[in-house]
Amino acid sequence: MIDLTWKLFKETGSIESYLLFKELENDHHNSIEFGQMEIEKESPLESK
Repeated sequence: MIDLTWKLFKETGSIESYLLFKELENDHHNSIEFGQMEIEKESPLESK
């Protein structure tokens, strides 16, 4: 979906397409960070 919005922006120069692309990109980045936080919660490092 991100690629599609970028291609649409490149072809049309539409500001709305670019803003949608940035929103999707940001959501994708946030979901990756959230996934990393969940992994860290599930498997904390042992300290000895």
